[in-house]
Amino acid sequence: MVRLALLSVSDKRGLVEFATTLVRQHGYRLLSTGGTAKLLAEKGLPVTEVSQHTGFPEIMDGRVKTLHPKIHGGLLCRRDLPDHLAQAEKNGIELIDLVVVNLYPFEQTVAKPGVHFEEAIENIDIGGPSMLRSAAKNHDSVTVVCDPDDYASVTEALAAPEKLGELRRRLALKVFQRTASYDGAIARYLESQAAEPDLAAIGGFPATLTRSWKKAQALRYGENPHQQAALYGTFHDHYSQLQGKELSYNNILDITAATYLIGEFERPTVAILKHTNPCGVASADTLLAAWEKAYATDRQAPFGGVIVVNQTLDGPLAAAIAEIFTEVIIAPRFSDEALALLARKKNLRLMVAKEGIGADALQEIRSVVGGVLVQDRDRTLGNVREFKVVTKREPTPEEWAAMMFGWKVGKHVKSNSIVYCRGEQTLGVGAGQMARVDSSRIAVWKAGEAGLDLRGSVVASEALFPFADGLIAAATAGATAAIQPGGSVRDAEVIAAADERGLAMVFTGSRHFKH
Repeated sequence: MVRLALLSVSDKRGLVEFATTLVRQHGYRLLSTGGTAKLLAEKGLPVTEVSQHTGFPEIMDGRVKTLHPKIHGGLLCRRDLPDHLAQAEKNGIELIDLVVVNLYPFEQTVAKPGVHFEEAIENIDIGGPSMLRSAAKNHDSVTVVCDPDDYASVTEALAAPEKLGELRRRLALKVFQRTASYDGAIARYLESQAAEPDLAAIGGFPATLTRSWKKAQALRYGENPHQQAALYGTFHDHYSQLQGKELSYNNILDITAATYLIGEFERPTVAILKHTNPCGVASADTLLAAWEKAYATDRQAPFGGVIVVNQTLDGPLAAAIAEIFTEVIIAPRFSDEALALLARKKNLRLMVAKEGIGADALQEIRSVVGGVLVQDRDRTLGNVREFKVVTKREPTPEEWAAMMFGWKVGKHVKSNSIVYCRGEQTLGVGAGQMARVDSSRIAVWKAGEAGLDLRGSVVASEALFPFADGLIAAATAGATAAIQPGGSVRDAEVIAAADERGLAMVFTGSRHFKH
């Protein structure tokens, strides 16, 4: 019995070779449409147009061509039910045993800058998903292929039919994953274009969250060796790995945190992070000078950490960094001299930020019991024009500059966070403590360990001081100015404590918790 295969694809990679195998080695007849049929015919393969097979022409500019009982009946007919087979015979429906379909490139279309709404709509595939779903539903009898990467597996299984059943089930799963992803992409695009109140996202977020990510790579393990993990999405579209071991789960988290942090700065800047927290950040006229200041903040924590820079990493800086053990270095570019120096550290991961430093994401998604939390990413420093000096003494220009530097860094430190700075250099960082005063004490202790003098420094707190104790601890350590959101019921006490000690203090009116 001659078997029937239906081929209709946008992605034509490997199609001719696969179709040739179907015809010449396995005796298939080919059905096809449009450009796919033309390509197969040009390559000398016998092919029948779907319109000829159905006896009905393509209409409405090709919008309707495969939506026909002779197509879907041939796909959905159950071979184990005599009644189905009788109805197929009565209606002149030939059974289709193999389907190769991939979809109009909707995702690529809407990703183009300035794409028109009409073009996006015309790239919504209707017949393709319908054929894929029909074939996948009847995968006991029909082999369905939506990805050219599966041609080799199908060819192998056709030569060893005992393998075909298991493969068909895997391919059917892949189809429904693909159609779910495709429909999700359409829904997200239409949500972004919605103008009517009943269609617009509720409160900036859709009533139903539709997300789909393709697995980018399996990871060796998660945060710990006993946890399995994988990376999904387009992370590798943003970074190129030049050398070193495979990225770990923790590396990826650190790289993300480092990229968001360094994006706050325009001057030559170096940031050193550990467990997503900055342990040293500095800006200077050169990256090497910035490195010396950032590393001076804490010479212990950077061991096994992540380093990120916002300009080309050159040879002198590479030589300085090479003196310590580092897991990952991220830069927009590496000089040839730097690459040659760092190549000696075979396991060191070098990452190029393909689109420059400061990769953006509009939303953050975190898993919780029974669902996910979604929020806008914290991309603002607040309205600087509305920052208020609340103390008797105004900050000096030098204090203002240092406070703004610390405010940028503190936004990226896990709460409760305290950052001491002087100029464009961190002096002490306290992160993640349950009491803010403890974060301040840790930052003071770390500065002392590094031999850094906090006299004349400024302190930045990402959230309000609930009591005066945190501010008093900063003043005792030598800070002369503080920046914080304000808004505590005890603000008056905190302001009074600052005035008693001659501190200048600024309220920003915006909080930057980071859990």
